[in-house]
Amino acid sequence: MTTPDFQSIAPEAFWRDAEKSTRDACAPPDFPWLPFLLQTSDALFPTGAYAHSLGFEEIVRLGVVRDEATLGHFLHQHLLPALTHLELPYLRYACETTTLSELLTLDHEISAWKPARETREASAQLGGRRLKALLALKEIGPISPIGPILTDYAAAIANQKTLGHHLIVCALQARIEDIPLTAALTVYGYQSLAACCGAALKLIRIGQDACQRVLRNASSALPAAVTASQEIQRPDAGSFNPMLEIASMRHEYAGERLFIS
Repeated sequence: MTTPDFQSIAPEAFWRDAEKSTRDACAPPDFPWLPFLLQTSDALFPTGAYAHSLGFEEIVRLGVVRDEATLGHFLHQHLLPALTHLELPYLRYACETTTLSELLTLDHEISAWKPARETREASAQLGGRRLKALLALKEIGPISPIGPILTDYAAAIANQKTLGHHLIVCALQARIEDIPLTAALTVYGYQSLAACCGAALKLIRIGQDACQRVLRNASSALPAAVTASQEIQRPDAGSFNPMLEIASMRHEYAGERLFIS
């Protein structure tokens, strides 16, 4: 490997290149959607996600997850496959949908893929709270105007024509804010993994460092999951894990609980 001969570079060329690099670094970013996406994916955003484990509490009670190793195994073998084959494909379908009727059809299909009542209701609660927060913020700052499809969707929920799953609301937010599809899918997947790790901190003997190791390892598999999910056509989408569904059903009747679902 040879060392560059800086003496051979003309001073004016060096400073010209440095000035160009500085201008490029200070140029307005081409991702104006990112700050609000970060805000709405943060734990501070009032969706109430901290109160739900989506059946994970019963998974711990059954002894499936006990420590760092088994938590990592659960994310890789159970949560990531469900994201790849069901949640992320349906998020993509909802992002690509242009009519309210098709959006409601997707919402009903998501309900059908959630046999456990607790899981369905938790998804609807998260969706309703995200929707309420988005509507409350529509007049503030540089946030894009709320599209008619979002208000129509809110009206359909109010009229009990649909449940209003969290996944659908996330898709509508991505469309309104012009969030690139890959970014929307990745953030949704990360939130799912992080929520499980957050619940683990309350349920098993695991420290924050161990949780971060597990989350980092699982997140490294997200790009491949996002890519694979974009190849799944609607007739082929779906995931059924009896253990997860039974755990959600058992949790509803547990004698004591730390989480709503």
